[in-house]
Amino acid sequence: MRQIASGAGEATLAAVVAAVVAAVGLVAFSMVQWPAFNSSNVTRALTTVGQVVAAVMLAVAIALLRLRTWPWVAKLLSWVGLSTFVTVTLGMPLAATKLYLFGVSVDQEFRTEFLTRLTDSAALRDMTYADLPSFYPAGWFWIGGRVANLLGMDGWEVFKPYAIGFLAVAAVVALVLWSQLIRADWAVGVAAASTAVTVAYAAPEAYSAVIVLLLPPALVLAWGALYRPLEDVRSGTTPADAGQRTAGGWGAVIGTGLLLGWAATFYTLYFLVAAFAVGLMGLLAVVLAVREQRAVNQPRRTRGATGAGRAWRAGVPPLLRLVVIGAIAGVIALIVWAPYLAKALRSATASSGTALHYLPEAGSELPLPMFEFSLLGALCLVGTVWLVLRAASSRRAQALGIGVAAIYLWALLSMAATAAGTTLLSFRLEPVLLVLLAGAGAFGFVEGARAIYQALNEPARFRLVVIVVATVGALAFTQDIPHILAAEITTAYTDTDGDGRRADERAPSAVSFYRDVDAALTTQTGRPRSDTVVLTADTSFLSFYPYFAFQALTSHYANPLADFAGRAATIEHWSKLKTPQELHDALATSPWRAPDAFVFRRSGDAYTLRLAKDVYPNDPNVARYTVSFPKELFADPRFTTTDIGPFTLVTVRR
Repeated sequence: MRQIASGAGEATLAAVVAAVVAAVGLVAFSMVQWPAFNSSNVTRALTTVGQVVAAVMLAVAIALLRLRTWPWVAKLLSWVGLSTFVTVTLGMPLAATKLYLFGVSVDQEFRTEFLTRLTDSAALRDMTYADLPSFYPAGWFWIGGRVANLLGMDGWEVFKPYAIGFLAVAAVVALVLWSQLIRADWAVGVAAASTAVTVAYAAPEAYSAVIVLLLPPALVLAWGALYRPLEDVRSGTTPADAGQRTAGGWGAVIGTGLLLGWAATFYTLYFLVAAFAVGLMGLLAVVLAVREQRAVNQPRRTRGATGAGRAWRAGVPPLLRLVVIGAIAGVIALIVWAPYLAKALRSATASSGTALHYLPEAGSELPLPMFEFSLLGALCLVGTVWLVLRAASSRRAQALGIGVAAIYLWALLSMAATAAGTTLLSFRLEPVLLVLLAGAGAFGFVEGARAIYQALNEPARFRLVVIVVATVGALAFTQDIPHILAAEITTAYTDTDGDGRRADERAPSAVSFYRDVDAALTTQTGRPRSDTVVLTADTSFLSFYPYFAFQALTSHYANPLADFAGRAATIEHWSKLKTPQELHDALATSPWRAPDAFVFRRSGDAYTLRLAKDVYPNDPNVARYTVSFPKELFADPRFTTTDIGPFTLVTVRR
């Protein structure tokens, strides 16, 4: 418990340092009028400079830790270096835009909508539908909403600095967790490698990237909690494993439960995968404990002893620890899940969610990054070799190896589930796999270099060669991150933001009229935004203003309790009515809260909505279709019609 308290205190201090570094960096970037990333290489060049500065700080921190000199200076340098790397690598390329990676396009649209909802209110309300609790875990978004309130910013505007800052904080917290499990100098190297891969491949989904960073050390912690070999339990030590310190006992159980619970409040899929991996660890720990106890009770020379039949009792402690981990995680998960579960148990509406109905090509085959011809592929190959070679002797290799095995098993189960008409979204696990293999690759590189050094009779310049190769390789990968994220960065510059402008200074899209739509809507309805339901196909409107919608962007992002299909049928029925009175009566008898306003596009003598339907197992899994409302349906004093740019706003007076 003392170790938990010490680690928690250190993690808190590290988080504060990272938050300050990120805040200072992002504010400094915003004070200069930078050219757009997609039309100039200036910010790319400065990103590289910042990455080199961060790498130097990390290298000095490692050197100080190895020399056992100024340990707190080394820690501070490692925290500053790692958070600087995250801030520069993401913040500098995005310095000339207010939007985060992917702007408000594709999935980033509903994520921004959710953050806008929880900026408007701390209540765990659904991001789209009125009178429903949130289906998606609100942890990351709720914290972001409180940050936006504190800073006096809109949800869409806080998204970028909050995402970058939180990722920087998560990186140093992961470093602190690693340092509690392995040698401090190794912890810096492994955390740096994991952070670089996370930024490159998981950063667009900022809230899941936090879990990606914490999962590898969490698995090592979980294995220490669940697997306690007899000789280690008796002696009170851990196995001989170079670089590892302690990761066992009830402190590890509590820590694992807290981390899993934290994951459950942020991202359901990664929580389920992490729980799956920890469950596999528990089962394996039971098998190993029973086997070891049987070997003690029934040695070869006394085979048949009466104590052999009681060996199964050795499996009880690992199972008990697993149950406690699950209980802790479950209690924490209920913080965000309880309102939805309570509503689901009382609701008579059939679940209509189709979130699992997506199977891109990446989800139809096993990811094998270790055989890709790239720096990351080489690191993953080293990691794979290390996992196999050290599986019998290293707790770290065992833990990370079980995590990798869990991902491949999940991928196979996901592919098998397609026969039942669904998937397990295994394609989204590739960033997790990359980070696990990269972490293993960092261990493998260090241990491999040491083995070669000893095999060559410890040549004087070999260490320098290893340092140079590692440094050049790291810089080669990190400076390529803006290339890896080029499409996401470019979209942040080409999308129109909530101020109605594009960061690349080109003509904005129809989003620039949203401000006028909002002003007219609030004036005509006399309702606050959070008490107004709008029916529109331009759902990015909800990313900037916290109105509720009658229908979500697609069924895949819709609350399962909302009856997406039923609402879609109702919209089509409304469009086929003949008179304003019929429409007014239909709105009054709607089984759900009816729209207070419509935001249409105009097309001839009709107002149109371009909606979406699920067409899984096709890829793409969404088909667009248009619903047209005759203009005469709104030719009534109870409907107020206003043309604003390409939109027509229709408000309903009841």
